[in-house]
Amino acid sequence: MILIENSKFLRGNELKEGNILIEGNKIVAIGDTKDKSDIVIDAKGLVAIPGLFNCHTHSAMTLFRGYAEDMPLQEWLEKKIWPAEMRLNEKIVYLASKLACVEMLKTGTVFFNDMYFFPSATAKAVEETGIRACLSSAFFDFYNSDILEANMKRVEKELKELKSFRVLRAIAPHAVYTVSIEGLRRSVEVAEREDIFIHFHLAETEKEVVEFKKRHGKGIVKTLDEIGFLSSRLFCAHSVWLEKDEIALLGKKGSSVIHCPTSNMKLSVGKTMNYPEMKRCNVNVLLGTDGAASNNSLNMFSEMKFCALLQKFYYGADSFKAVEAFRIATENAGRAFRIKSGRIEEGWLADIVLVDLGEAGFVPCHDLIANLVYSTATVDTVIVDGKIVVENRYFEGEEELVEEFSKEVEKFFT
Repeated sequence: MILIENSKFLRGNELKEGNILIEGNKIVAIGDTKDKSDIVIDAKGLVAIPGLFNCHTHSAMTLFRGYAEDMPLQEWLEKKIWPAEMRLNEKIVYLASKLACVEMLKTGTVFFNDMYFFPSATAKAVEETGIRACLSSAFFDFYNSDILEANMKRVEKELKELKSFRVLRAIAPHAVYTVSIEGLRRSVEVAEREDIFIHFHLAETEKEVVEFKKRHGKGIVKTLDEIGFLSSRLFCAHSVWLEKDEIALLGKKGSSVIHCPTSNMKLSVGKTMNYPEMKRCNVNVLLGTDGAASNNSLNMFSEMKFCALLQKFYYGADSFKAVEAFRIATENAGRAFRIKSGRIEEGWLADIVLVDLGEAGFVPCHDLIANLVYSTATVDTVIVDGKIVVENRYFEGEEELVEEFSKEVEKFFT
């Protein structure tokens, strides 16, 4: 058992004081509890908050942090990222993913939703670091039936391999400009048969939307609905260039959308996700960093800040409150992934982050959630699934990992 004592903690939107008792992987008591425990954490000067969810990323793209700068999306992909990805191997993906896991844990993220290649290599990194994840088998077919068949065989194999790891699973058809309608149909078949999620890029740029309509004679979301693609198992990253009727359809079908504000700004996609309309249509909105190649950071505290600021910039100062940013990075995500995480409550999973209240950039604290979203939050301790994975800002083995990864990066780019 773990006892967190002398702690302030965030329960819902309210700041409380007391102790938190963890047994196994669950929070079993909150308040005055002082049960005898194997581990006691004195949390004086700290605040306990639910762990954060990074709902769209490409973890192994830490490999490309700072590699392709100052380009719009298509040029960035076609000239830099895709050619480099042709040289990927299992070892570099494992090390790059493990580095990402450590970066996320040290900044308060307890769960990430990943879309990339060699998912079993990332699964190994997940198991070794203790973070939670939903990992997907990603594919492209470029509207070629032979490529589709080859990729579906690979996808089936990778999804089978992931069953042996402590992860949720998804299939990830990349986007409508890289995957055919038949490829999207096949994705639905696999997802329904395996009872797994679908992870997908949707309407990231105006070019994507315009070219799809020229090619197919109708909009993306309507087409997706016609083939049975929209459901509560679907996670749509970006979802920027959507009309109001498309947003309403996503809400009706229970699909989740993932706002990636930093990446959208960095790749200059031209506008932002319409959160007020998403909210009006009851769309479940989540938050993600995207990969380190298009963000340079996997820090969800920063992402909450940019999310709130970008929405305010477009839709008004009162259009988006700090508490909404915090909710979409915690509770909303837990619900979407069907796990009881994202709140500090009895019976919920022990995914807890302790943040230092005494840092200069966090004082004074008139409004805790506003400070968490807009100020500099320093993570002291992270507990995932009832296990301490970061303690006193330290992750065991980080220095050795950085050294090994740096050597492989040098080889990769030589």
